[in-house]
Amino acid sequence: MEENKYLIKPDSKVAAFRSKNKVDIIYSSLIIPNELIDIARNKKYTVRTFGCQANERDGEIISGILEKIGYSKANSLEESDVIILNTCAIRENANERVFGEIGHLRVLKRNNPDLVFALCGCMAQQETTISKILSTNNQVDLIFGTHNISNLPDLLYQAYLSKEKIVQVYSKEGEVYEDLPSVRDSKTKAWVNIMYGCDKFCTYCVVPYTRGKERSRLKEDIIKEVNELVREGYQEITLLGQNVNAYGNDLNLGYNFEDLLKEVAKTNIPRIRFTTSHPWNFTKGMIEAIRDYPNIMPYVHLPLQSGDDEILKRMGRRYTFKEYLELYNLIRSTIPNVAITTDIIVGFPNESDEAFENTMKIVDECKYDGAYTFIFSPRPGTPAYLMKDEISSQTKSKRLERLIEATKKYAKLRNVEQEGKILKVLVDGPSKRNPDILSGYSEENKLVNFKGNPNSIGKIVKVKILKGKAFTLEGVQVDE
Repeated sequence: MEENKYLIKPDSKVAAFRSKNKVDIIYSSLIIPNELIDIARNKKYTVRTFGCQANERDGEIISGILEKIGYSKANSLEESDVIILNTCAIRENANERVFGEIGHLRVLKRNNPDLVFALCGCMAQQETTISKILSTNNQVDLIFGTHNISNLPDLLYQAYLSKEKIVQVYSKEGEVYEDLPSVRDSKTKAWVNIMYGCDKFCTYCVVPYTRGKERSRLKEDIIKEVNELVREGYQEITLLGQNVNAYGNDLNLGYNFEDLLKEVAKTNIPRIRFTTSHPWNFTKGMIEAIRDYPNIMPYVHLPLQSGDDEILKRMGRRYTFKEYLELYNLIRSTIPNVAITTDIIVGFPNESDEAFENTMKIVDECKYDGAYTFIFSPRPGTPAYLMKDEISSQTKSKRLERLIEATKKYAKLRNVEQEGKILKVLVDGPSKRNPDILSGYSEENKLVNFKGNPNSIGKIVKVKILKGKAFTLEGVQVDE
């Protein structure tokens, strides 16, 4: 019996499979039904994105496809004819936010029965999410996965035709699509995918199941995209991958992330950043490339997750705390004025007091410029979800409070060191809290609020730092 291609649910066992098959690179995939172009005429859309930078880039591509079809961007949810929630599954609170949003949007569907309400992204790749939506959320018309974005025109058309929910969520290793349009959220900063997926399978993480295997774009396609951004006047790009350090490993062309960094730097784009990096793949050559090329920013996000070897082993992180510290110190000693941030999870199943104290020791030694800190969130389908845990939620919360207090203290210490210095800041626009103050990021990725010329928005200017706080710097522009 032939499978209904509009009722395909995710399968985590299939999603976990990894082969040595060559990844397909597709340059012509977008097919738009003529009937959908007629339907989309004078209609508007909203794409609401949750989660990481990869999700944000997916959101830009989804918007690009919708505008290619003929939709225009809505100014509000109320005037939208299509609403797409582009979701994250990395932690439980992200799921709860999305389900809360689905509930709030129920009234819009009631007031406008012709509204097409869709959910996509990493949450769509999880069996538990699909089951819940199919059983309790009748207002959702369309669900599609991270591997189905190129099929959006057909899926959207079917959503208009069908009285049943359209569900198409492929669980597979994935391809690389090079032809998809996008509407970028900024005219000065751009995300540039260099690879997709992850093969690390950390025991707490859903990404290898939701994003497929590691698959790199060809360097020629990446450089072409960067050169186009240079011509359009972009000031900064961020090279994106679930683990950018692994770039090129799957291509077997003798060309790695270090090589790519250098070639991207030669395009003369003013600023280059990258995220996210895994300590396991971080090489000395990468560090030296950051040091040697002035347009590769002196900022590294280096996730620690835990400072205890036993916890790191059970997390599947593939490094020891000593190896991490050696890498951290090499980065600090090699790259002048480098800023380093990290991710840390507290309360991993049966994390002992000693294990937590080992993490605190690393924090005290590294004195990070910033840290993203979380209580462990068990994700269905991952090995850690099944691990027994006798640590109370109260204990975990107290540990998180201590950790936040320490990381905040060191972040302020690092920022106070910037007082009196003149930093180069790419101006994003007025501060969200004070329209009379400008806001932007330094080369070290520090948020700077400063008094300056409004004509500087979108430009890189010099700012003298007057005060360092825990999360921001304050200053005044010195080059009118």
